[in-house]
Amino acid sequence: MKKILLTGLFAVLLAAGFAQKPYKVVFYNFENLFDTINDPGVNDTEFTPEGPKKWNSYKYNKKIGNLERVLFDIASVDQDFPIVIGVSEIENRSVMEDVIATPKLAKGNYRIVHFDSPDLRGVDVGFYYRPDVFKLEGSAAVPFHMPDNPDFLTRDFVTMWGTIEGEPFYFVVCHWPSRLGGQAASEPKRMAAATRVRELIDSVQQANPATKVVVMGDLNDDATDRSIVEGLGAKGKLDEVAFGDMFNPFIAMLKAGYGSLAYRDDWNLFDNIIVSENLATGSTGELKIQKVGDTKFYGGIFRRPYMIQKEGQYKGYPLRTFVGNNFQGGFSDHLPVYIYIAK
Repeated sequence: MKKILLTGLFAVLLAAGFAQKPYKVVFYNFENLFDTINDPGVNDTEFTPEGPKKWNSYKYNKKIGNLERVLFDIASVDQDFPIVIGVSEIENRSVMEDVIATPKLAKGNYRIVHFDSPDLRGVDVGFYYRPDVFKLEGSAAVPFHMPDNPDFLTRDFVTMWGTIEGEPFYFVVCHWPSRLGGQAASEPKRMAAATRVRELIDSVQQANPATKVVVMGDLNDDATDRSIVEGLGAKGKLDEVAFGDMFNPFIAMLKAGYGSLAYRDDWNLFDNIIVSENLATGSTGELKIQKVGDTKFYGGIFRRPYMIQKEGQYKGYPLRTFVGNNFQGGFSDHLPVYIYIAK
């Protein structure tokens, strides 16, 4: 009996000692992270010292410090830096470098994947990744093309691929066309974006069905909208995900009343992280998506009181950098979203 008890105790200790800490994957819209230099190639005059926002070194450094605080607090939740962070609304590689050069984030030892896009305002998307976990093999910018509107310019889709614990992964970060002109009138642009991303997913998985795909970004549509559900083929319930489908954990969160940005006193969930069937169900390899803590959700929205407006017209909204041209000293008009993956 004594031997059995000792063996059982040893098994518990062994399991505890070798339990894998989940990897965290994050997406965060930085909301207009521009430098203070006027770039003649893009329309960035608004974010210069001479522009209407009087964007200067003090305001820029305040913004960088705010982003450092949020990203470090995300890491502090489980005492581990996210392995991949997708970002949008960044002007160039230089501003991305300034964020991860801050004292608290420098410890994450991040690397950057970034490409300049043809967006008229000069905002791009990109990735931070930890090379100790994600072994980068390649990256590429994929242009947005809309056959019915060939002159329309917007952000590229940025992709990167490599391995995590020997398993192949393919990441896509997006910032789909806005709702300028109204949701219905602008929907064809987001459907075109969804179609292009779906083509990327299919081509990657046809080449290697074991590849696990993660699509993230500010999609300018809610998790339940047609571009995501039909265009990407995303399902909201894990038990309904079949081969070839994508799984979007933020569908369930939206239906439960959660959001990542507020507009006209309603919450939207434009910020999504969507994964392929094999990462959702574990049908290939060992790594798969995990529930967030003791919740029923497979996705999370990072929110802290300091990130929320305390008073005024936008009380309860995410505390943003500007309201009009009035500097608020805030963080972003979006909240970060995240998922966990583990064996």
